This record gives sequence, C-alpha cells and structure tokens, in this order.
Amino acid sequence: MSRKPKKGYYVRGQFVAEGSELDLELKRELKGTDESSRTDLKRESTELQKLGTELLSMRPERLARLNLSEKLVDALTEAKRITNFEGKRRQMQFVGKLMRLLDPDTLAGVRAALQELHQGSAEATMALHLAEQWRDRLIANDDAFGLWVEQYPATDTQQLRALVRQARKDAVPVDNAAVSQGLAPRQSRAYREIFQLVREHISGISAEEE
Repeated sequence: MSRKPKKGYYVRGQFVAEGSELDLELKRELKGTDESSRTDLKRESTELQKLGTELLSMRPERLARLNLSEKLVDALTEAKRITNFEGKRRQMQFVGKLMRLLDPDTLAGVRAALQELHQGSAEATMALHLAEQWRDRLIANDDAFGLWVEQYPATDTQQLRALVRQARKDAVPVDNAAVSQGLAPRQSRAYREIFQLVREHISGISAEEE
C-alpha cells in the first residue's frame, strides 16, 4: 500500500513538510519579517507626520522654496487655521500621507531646511541669554565694561557708558512684596537700549536688519 504523500513545499531544493519544526521556524521568520516591515512603515509614517508638524512653524517664503506640492502646502495652511484638537490631529494625519508622496530629493531638502531652522533658533536663543547676562553685568559691575570692550572693540563706548549711567540712575528699588507675587518692576528705556546694543554686537546684526 502506497504511503500518502506529505503536504509541504520546497525551500532552496529542500522539502519542508507542513507542521514540521522547519516549517514552523520558517513561518516564524516570515512573520517576524512582516512585523518588522509594519514597524518600519509605522516609524516612517510617524517621522513624516512629525516633519509635517515642524513645517507649520516655517515662514511661507521659506516653505515656498522647498518645492512642495500645492496640495501639501494647502494642507499645511489649513492645519495652521484649525484650532480644534481632533480636527487638527486628523489634518496632520492627512499631511503625513501627503509627505509620503514626496520624492527623496524633496524630502531631503525638507529635513535640511528644518535642521537649519532649528539650529538658527538655538543660536538666536543663546544670543539672547548672553545679551541679558552682559546687560546685567555692565549695569552691576564697572569691571564688566572693560571686558566687554576687549571682546567687542567696535562698540561706541561713549554711548554705552551713557546708557549704563542712566540705567543705574533709573534702577527701581527691589520690592520684595511684588517679587513674591511674580511682578517684575518696569525697566527703564536705558536698560532696554543696553540690551539692544549688546545683542546687536553679539549677533552681528544691526537695528536696520531686524
């Protein structure tokens, strides 16, 4: 009596019987590949949606240089307009789908532009903090003036000295009660102009460029 042939398939010339250990192992590997692919797709989708969210903070003129599709630009514009949380979430999912249609070169340009934007923002924030520190040092300590001029010799020293003297005259006594309530005293014009002056030198900008 002939034996009933086993059900199975061939892998690289080797017969694999259904239900065998090798069959189960191959199926586990195949399932793992599928799961990995789904995970990769989900990760990519999340990243592209995040990039789309970051594009919302980009100015229209910079956005126009990225060669995005008109449909994507319109979707981003609409997303900025929406204030409802659920509505915005659905709109950003749509933005993510449109981002997946971008060609690799355009997508690379988007990433580069956002990186440049973040770097510029970080540098600007650091310059603001440094300007605040210098302003406070110049008003509080005479020695700070010489240190400043050493680092920024192009400074109009006469103007800066006058502003520092005026800021000291205008200084408001600390009101502990107001401080405890989180109320900062109103600062003088000279105080604000010192900040503006040192910020321009630190950032290498002029008032006309702002």
